[in-house]
Amino acid sequence: VQLQASGGGLVQAGSSLRLSCAASGRTFSNNAVGWFRQAPGKEREFVASISWNGDTTYYADSVKGRFIISRDRAKNTVYLRMNSLKSEDTAVYYCAGSLRAYGTTTTTNYRYWGQGTQVTVSS
Repeated sequence: VQLQASGGGLVQAGSSLRLSCAASGRTFSNNAVGWFRQAPGKEREFVASISWNGDTTYYADSVKGRFIISRDRAKNTVYLRMNSLKSEDTAVYYCAGSLRAYGTTTTTNYRYWGQGTQVTVSS
């Protein structure tokens, strides 16, 4: 099972990016997927999650109203649209696949992890 995160880059504050998480080797159409991030010297933190059918989403307070998580079950892909980016959003972003139908905020509930994609926001 592989989760491939992509779409990161270097952008200016206030810009937008869309991250993608493509799964291979296993379908996640019946499972929740989450996005986490880890900044240098900090612990990995929850960003957003989406349920198996896309009807239920959760966001960290720090990104609520700016980030949107969505999924295309047919493509086995989950997206994270990031708007109004701030310098504090700079981190490596990871997508993770859960064995549960609904996402949680804790890393321990996610079984499969992608390699991460770097997002750098310059102020």
